[in-house]
Amino acid sequence: MAEVREGGCGCGAVRYRISVDPIFVNCCHCTDCQRETGSAFAINAMVEAAEVEVIKGEPKPVTIPSASGKGQRVWRCPECGVALWSNYSGAGPGVNFMRVATLDEPAGCPPDAHIYVRSKLPWVTLPEGVPAFEGFYDPKAQWPAEGLARVRAAKPDRS
Repeated sequence: MAEVREGGCGCGAVRYRISVDPIFVNCCHCTDCQRETGSAFAINAMVEAAEVEVIKGEPKPVTIPSASGKGQRVWRCPECGVALWSNYSGAGPGVNFMRVATLDEPAGCPPDAHIYVRSKLPWVTLPEGVPAFEGFYDPKAQWPAEGLARVRAAKPDRS
């Protein structure tokens, strides 16, 4: 049975609940994530959008540029501006990339992989035993079969 996780923005205007375990958790070291977060990386837990229940407030989407050129839609608190999750073109609107640091207990979602480590800041030390990739990776090789099936089912075109 999945652990119920709750989270929200910094000011408390938006709260959400997730009732499924993440499909996969990425720690992204790309320069876009560094710039967007004002930090060394972003940690995103992939979850079906239908499994994210907003229990307080109403996040607002903002489309920002991405390295793919297709942009990403970032859902933010309209009051404090904290990014709560994103939708990327590859996964579509059916999969939310939840910002792990907005969870009440972020320690419960450690990264399954570190990505774009070619642009990792030199003072960040990667943990042993967690796969690390210069860029992205092949999900078919890294994700469990159940995760692949969940993403396929969540995509609007079912591809």
